Amino acid sequence: MGRIRKADETISREVDSGIAELIPDPDVPRAWMLRLNGTPQSHVDLDDPGHLEFEYLRRLGHVADLVAPGSEPIRALHLGGGALTLPRYIAVTRPRSSQQVVEIDAALVDLVRGVLPLDRNWRLRIRNGDARAVLEKAPEAAFDLVVTDVFAGSRTPAHLTSVEFVALASRALRGGGVYAANIGDGGKLAFARAQAATVRAVFPHVCVLAEPAVFKGRRFGNFVLVGSHVELPVAALTRLTAGDPFPGRVEHDDSLIRFIGGAPATTDATATQSPAPPKGTWGLPDD
Repeated sequence: MGRIRKADETISREVDSGIAELIPDPDVPRAWMLRLNGTPQSHVDLDDPGHLEFEYLRRLGHVADLVAPGSEPIRALHLGGGALTLPRYIAVTRPRSSQQVVEIDAALVDLVRGVLPLDRNWRLRIRNGDARAVLEKAPEAAFDLVVTDVFAGSRTPAHLTSVEFVALASRALRGGGVYAANIGDGGKLAFARAQAATVRAVFPHVCVLAEPAVFKGRRFGNFVLVGSHVELPVAALTRLTAGDPFPGRVEHDDSLIRFIGGAPATTDATATQSPAPPKGTWGLPDD
């Protein structure tokens, strides 16, 4: 059972990375949004962990849905924890899945586990540490799915954006495994194009999911990058993404090459953190 609270009660705590807030959903009795330093990070419905409220998490959920047939259990590594929304989703949609979550903010993990408890029957392990440092020590060919969803505030750290980093994820995946990453960009999309080129430098099969307006740089938003050493289920991803409440598009093959537009892959030597979202984006204050 989740923590009983008043309908209008927001829980605010100082954590290792700043101020975390758990904000009750006014429309759903046991649902919460996690906001970290003013940036919305996750949404969890304790009564329905299979519900994904945020669009980028819906896209990651589509990827997880297609990693293996039906509800077959998978082995998943999540780099970045937040409120553990995607691990909860996989736990209920693919029972008996074995999952490991890496989260650098130990105090945030304590807060989330205290207010938004996990089912003790889930095979879910949470490890405190830097995502890349843990990935470097991950066993070879151990996972069916590796997800990178790490934000320091509202930006992806530079050391998680390079070919060398993606190669570590590739090493941790079994032969038919899938890598997925959530990033943010807008405007000329230099960062997103370079990140697509980076994933493509490691994996022969790559696609990118986002809303059409985000692809065109008309507004700042989320891109989900997907890579594998085997052919991706692009048709199914396209159908699922198009059916979202905010329909998305999937770029792959020639359309992906056009999107990249000659942008070079990012290396450790050239890596930078993702651009800061404009004020007013993702619920950030305008002032």
